[in-house]
Amino acid sequence: MALHVRGVLLPDDEVRDIWLVGDRVTFEPVPGAETIADGGFVLPGLIDAHCHIGIARGGAPITSLDQARELARVDRDAGVLAIRDAGSPYPYPELDDDPELPRLARAGRHVAPPKRYLRDIGVEVGAAEVAATVTEQARAGNGWVKLVGDWIDRGVGDLAPAWDAATMAAAVEAAHAAGVRAAVHTFSESAVEIMVRAGVDSVEHGTGLSLDLIDEMARRGTALVPTMINIQTFGGIADQARAKFPGYADHMLALRDRFPEVVRSAYEAGVPIYVGTDAGGGIDHGLAAEEMLLLHERAGMPAVDVLAAASWGARDWLGFPGLVEGGLADLVVYAEDPRADLRVVRNPSRIVLRGRPIR
Repeated sequence: MALHVRGVLLPDDEVRDIWLVGDRVTFEPVPGAETIADGGFVLPGLIDAHCHIGIARGGAPITSLDQARELARVDRDAGVLAIRDAGSPYPYPELDDDPELPRLARAGRHVAPPKRYLRDIGVEVGAAEVAATVTEQARAGNGWVKLVGDWIDRGVGDLAPAWDAATMAAAVEAAHAAGVRAAVHTFSESAVEIMVRAGVDSVEHGTGLSLDLIDEMARRGTALVPTMINIQTFGGIADQARAKFPGYADHMLALRDRFPEVVRSAYEAGVPIYVGTDAGGGIDHGLAAEEMLLLHERAGMPAVDVLAAASWGARDWLGFPGLVEGGLADLVVYAEDPRADLRVVRNPSRIVLRGRPIR
């Protein structure tokens, strides 16, 4: 059964009629199509560009495909119709084409330094094994690898790069040689500089970015996925660490407090920014709307640019065509204009995934 939707199509800002035939969009009328929305504001389906459906609440790996499905459905029901899973300890390639779930762009397991990262989440390797492990994890994903660029070094008592600069640069080179893009987790100032200059494709979090490095990202076209909702948890991390690592605790608080201005500066410099929540572990799924509001209210991004970062812009970046002729039949409809009040994105009135109504 073909479907018909009529409304103000964003970002075009025109009232359009859209027909969904199977999993494709057309603007050519389809006789007999069922009208499922007549009015409102229509966007290509939202994306969570930093999400983990392979990590359960609390930080342990999931143990079944059903758990991954359950987490993905939470995001789907909030209007997120495509996910970039930024590292999963549990393989689930079977879900790539599951008609009930968001589309997936996946990394394999995190590539992490030995005995410094979250237990059981990453493949932990020394410098000599990093490049080969990246190549292996490129095959485990479907277009991305995830590097852990820094974490606390208990011997130093603070954040420190995962490996030396040459090893980290070789990791990015290995990813590109394998035909995939590289995303890197960074909190610290030193690690993010190494990785940006090494040519990484996206910076996750990026709390340590300087103005000079932001300009370099803009020049290179390096993406930033700020996960502001995650950075808000740094206070709790600092409280837990303060007794043993007071310098680390102070550093995390300083990074948290300056971060809205970092994101604002990145936006103003023209760095591509995309919405990601870091759901999985310490962040609940289904909170893309809250991340969007933080980008708008705390970092000062205009509502229309936040919508692009969560919808049509993010879909272009990840290779999931939006509401264009022949594009993918994923859309969300809002009763009111989210450009006028971004809080509207909390309550989609219609959700259609792969040409099938979800709500």
